[in-house]
Amino acid sequence: MRIRSIESLHCDAGWRVWSFLKITTDDGPVGWSEYNESYGSPGLSAVIAGLGERLIGLDPRPVERHTAMLYAITRQAPGGMAQQAIAAIENALVDLKAKALGIPVAEMLGGPVRERLRLYWSHFGSYRLAHAAAMGVEPVRSLADLEALAATVRERGFGALKTNIFVFDDEAPYMYQPGFAHQPGWPGLDVDRRLLGIVGEQMRVLRGATGPDFDLMLDLNFNFKTEGFLRVARRLEPLDLTWLEIDGFDPMALAHIRARTETPIASCESLFGRRQFRPFLDAQAVDVAIVDIPWNGILEGMKIAAMAESHEVNCAPHNFYGNLSTMMSAHFCAAIANFRIMEIDIDDVPWKDEIATPPVIENGTLHLPTTSGWGCEIDEAAIRRHPPR
Repeated sequence: MRIRSIESLHCDAGWRVWSFLKITTDDGPVGWSEYNESYGSPGLSAVIAGLGERLIGLDPRPVERHTAMLYAITRQAPGGMAQQAIAAIENALVDLKAKALGIPVAEMLGGPVRERLRLYWSHFGSYRLAHAAAMGVEPVRSLADLEALAATVRERGFGALKTNIFVFDDEAPYMYQPGFAHQPGWPGLDVDRRLLGIVGEQMRVLRGATGPDFDLMLDLNFNFKTEGFLRVARRLEPLDLTWLEIDGFDPMALAHIRARTETPIASCESLFGRRQFRPFLDAQAVDVAIVDIPWNGILEGMKIAAMAESHEVNCAPHNFYGNLSTMMSAHFCAAIANFRIMEIDIDDVPWKDEIATPPVIENGTLHLPTTSGWGCEIDEAAIRRHPPR
């Protein structure tokens, strides 16, 4: 068995693009992975193509050998798009090898620890704020709308959700994201009393709508500095959040926040590889380590999870992509011992399930597939029906 071609395919996903990597062999199965260049990684497909050329004509099955080689040739510029490209290739090779063996990926990784994965509804209200038309749903325009949507989440069997900060008192409501240069507040990233009041009221309404037995999370992204993160964390302590999600690159700053609030802290979704995760774990900076499988690759993700386990930290995947990414993350969650809860986007464009086999979800729980590879089929004709804009 030899690698014949490595090809990227792209599909319109409303406000972003879904991207897939297809590795074809001369006489065997096809391997697939999902990757993303819509958020901070323009040009990633070209990097994948450049690295993928090194693998044409090789046996795809010694995956660790190939990823070690790709890491070595990018050693002088580690992380970033180089690591995302390696991860896309690694994930497709893992799918291909599992299919060649006739087993699910989780089985190839030592066998699933669990076959059912508890989910949380991610980006609760976030996409409905700006992309409701693309999804064909009613927009969120007020706290009352959020309250009603929370009831829908519970009715669909979910016991957990994660949301973002929304500002409703303007003519055009928006999600608060100065960390990405989207609104006033950038670049200083300060927090004022007005915003603290907005955050506190939003989460108070959601706690009232969901009840005390519901897992409620808030994602702060990169939107504040250490002082601001800590002020938000303290303001929300009475609401007993499952976690406050914070992005940052200084483990000591995050450890400072964690030591001074009763609210659990989740982080690390923007990190690459064991070398970047280790300082955060050594500093005891997180209660939950978030691992992005499309960015890191599932084999590297397994190593990160093992390292987190040695620090008594559980892991959750960063999964806000399409159905294939969901299945990639699901096999990771199934194979590790220290699984916390799995992220999934339920709100999305209507053609999402045309592109890739949708996961089986019952009562807020994902059922791990038993078919070979990821257990997710890609419809190339459907991809062509929705070309990227």
